[in-house]
Parts: sequence; structure tokens; C-alpha cells
Amino acid sequence: MRIARTRTPPRLRTRSALAGKGFTLIELLVVVVIIGLLAGLVAPRYFGQIGKSNTNIARAQIEQFGKGLDAYRLDVGSYPTTEQGLAALFTKPDGAVGWNGPYLQKQLPADPWGRPYLYKSPGEHSDYDLYSYGSDGQPGGTGEAQDVNSWETTAVVKTQ
Repeated sequence: MRIARTRTPPRLRTRSALAGKGFTLIELLVVVVIIGLLAGLVAPRYFGQIGKSNTNIARAQIEQFGKGLDAYRLDVGSYPTTEQGLAALFTKPDGAVGWNGPYLQKQLPADPWGRPYLYKSPGEHSDYDLYSYGSDGQPGGTGEAQDVNSWETTAVVKTQ
């Protein structure tokens, strides 16, 4: 004798099979909260490092420009005037006897925040002052907005 099997209708089979797969709304919310907490802890440190690295790039570029200015002074006998500016490291200024440039390997870049470096000769702090006002473009500041200059090249970069 044969025993008849009862079959589950396909519609019910599909619903019961799907019920065991996937995540509940609570599980998804818990994961989103955990990701948000991790991002909240990591993001400030990451963005603080970016600002610190831009300041360090500006400091390294100012030191390179200083080496070019020193080589210029050895050849010409004086630093470029404020009017001649840093362009004198690439283009011979009028009356620059002994100029043997260019004194930098690449064209003068803008600072890491997209503004030109500021140059003054004779300077208020040394034979020349070479500086950038940092991310805010204004004198003073801390963290990424801190000024970077040729007379304090060994200053420690502080992040907020």
C-alpha cells in the first residue's frame, strides 16, 4: 500500500524558505551604529594627520627654497629683493651679475593650500623671510591654520 505524501504548496514553501535568510531590521541597525561609532573615532585622527602632513609639506618646500636662495646669494652676492621675488630663482633679474640659475629643479609650486608663498627681503627675522599663512590664509593660527615660515622651520606641528 502506498502512503500519499502531502505537499506544501509552492507559495508557502517560498515564504518559509525566505524567512530563514537575510537580516532583521534590528541587526542592520546595530551594524550601522557600530560603523558610525568607529567612523566617529577614526575620522578626526585621520583628518588631523592630513592637516599635519600639509604643514610638513610646506615646511619642506620652504627649506628647499631656502637652499635655492642661498645658492643664488653665493653666485650673485645678495638675496633677491622683495620685488624680484622667488621668480629670481628661475629667471635672471636685471642687473644680477653672476646669476647661474635656475636654482631649483622644478618651477615654484603654490603652498599646499593653493596660495603663493610670501617672500620679503630684507626680512624682519633674518636676511629674508619666506612664509605661508597656512590653511586659513591669515597670520597666526594653530594646527593646519598655523603659519609656516623660514625662521621657525623646526617648530613642532600641533593638531587640534
